[in-house]
Amino acid sequence: MKHKVVSQQAWIKARKQLLKKEKAFTKLRDRFTAQIRSLPWVKVEKEYTFQGLNGQESLRDLFGPHNQMIVYHFMLGPDWEQGCKSCSFWADNFQAIPIHLAHRDISFVVISHAPFERIEAFRKRMGWPFKWVSSYRSDFNFDFNVSFPEELIESGKAIYNFAPTKEIDTEMPGISAFYKDKRHVYRTYSTYSRGLDMFNGAYNFLDIAPKGRDEDKNHPTAWLRHHDRY
Repeated sequence: MKHKVVSQQAWIKARKQLLKKEKAFTKLRDRFTAQIRSLPWVKVEKEYTFQGLNGQESLRDLFGPHNQMIVYHFMLGPDWEQGCKSCSFWADNFQAIPIHLAHRDISFVVISHAPFERIEAFRKRMGWPFKWVSSYRSDFNFDFNVSFPEELIESGKAIYNFAPTKEIDTEMPGISAFYKDKRHVYRTYSTYSRGLDMFNGAYNFLDIAPKGRDEDKNHPTAWLRHHDRY
């Protein structure tokens, strides 16, 4: 790997120049996240049921004692033998955060379309402690545009990342945020595709490493494995 090598003094000068852009980027991100929080909300009209370690729960139940909730839409279909390796890469970043979120009035839940028994077997295999429930017998995944019938994909009418596309699988990833008051549950935000990047701590570290993500542009996640398969 060849790269320009300079003196300490020249490196500090170059780093200070980049620091100006870094600070501007940080302030821009602060403004962007403020705009996320200022989005209008939409009331969740449909009743959804989920299966988990606590048995059957409603969307409202998943909040627990909190008024806010973050959901990671994990790619694990009803007939899949194991979870998506990319979603698993993201999930490896989730292990210790739920307790911190809980102290800011936020519950954290992972939801997949597979039956709960399949989810639980994979969760135990991977050693993850976070709450993970099944939407298998509800429309939740379809309504939040992360699960798709094959015929809908083939027709080009499947909506992912807020646009129709054929370039998707029957299961896709996403993140959604919710708020509940005494009467209703509201969807406040959802993001998909590259919008998920900022939630992966490992990628943020890779981005400052000398070789960056070092991925094949045509197959960026081909290098990934489940953490028990490297």
